[in-house]
Amino acid sequence: MALPAPDPDSTALVTGASSGIGRELARGLAARGHGVTLVARRAERLEQLAAELREQHEVRAEPIPTDLSDADARERLAAEIESRGLTVEVLVNGAGYGIYVPFPASDRERELQQVRLLVEAVVDLDARYVPGMVKRGRGAIVNLSSTAGFQALPGNNTYAAAKSFVLLHTEALHEELRGTGVTATAVCPGPVATEFQETSEPVFADKLPKLVWSDPERVARDALRAVERGRRTVIPGGAPVRVGFGPNRIMPARLTIPVTRQLMAQELRRARAVQP
Repeated sequence: MALPAPDPDSTALVTGASSGIGRELARGLAARGHGVTLVARRAERLEQLAAELREQHEVRAEPIPTDLSDADARERLAAEIESRGLTVEVLVNGAGYGIYVPFPASDRERELQQVRLLVEAVVDLDARYVPGMVKRGRGAIVNLSSTAGFQALPGNNTYAAAKSFVLLHTEALHEELRGTGVTATAVCPGPVATEFQETSEPVFADKLPKLVWSDPERVARDALRAVERGRRTVIPGGAPVRVGFGPNRIMPARLTIPVTRQLMAQELRRARAVQP
């Protein structure tokens, strides 16, 4: 099993744990007996989830509210985990949000914050904890990418590019870790019915057939099964999602971009709405 066995002094660090896929991954890990360190910005939700996991699974659940887009906050997070005597043996990078506005009309600081959260925080946490896992000869990295990272998405420019980075970073890391006892798995969901849809407000989602939608429980279940099998990459949610989005990884941009431009037409029209 590529997922390390639970240990009293180890923890599964799960970011984005206050809702959606991150919350369900935390539940799945706790159900397997892993202590969890729950990270997100919303303290009350983390406390509620921690209480639930302690009661249902009798595991150590540590809520640590953190804004992962802040480098200093990540330093404090790492110091807090160390002060509690915890060893991170499973790392789930699940925090994120998306901007669905054309880049020329978007807010510069919000775009930068998105990159800090989706890219910088992933690289930072991987760099902090992978070397220790390799030294101990056990561990698992679970990085949330997306089928959005399979192609360029006009109107969702930086998010798609960031998820592409996470995908390639994780797949390369998986190969670099071969033979060490540590694995890295890129999880690439299609559209998922979570609060992400409400907070990020993608309009294109209304055009997608129900067949390609997944719920966060299914995504987490498929993701953890893939981690247990030592998989490099997984598109969770079943055959309709894999068939609907998987081919975009290998299709040339001259074929995918006209389709994604049409799909994202309403997002592209937002440029006029936000211009002065």
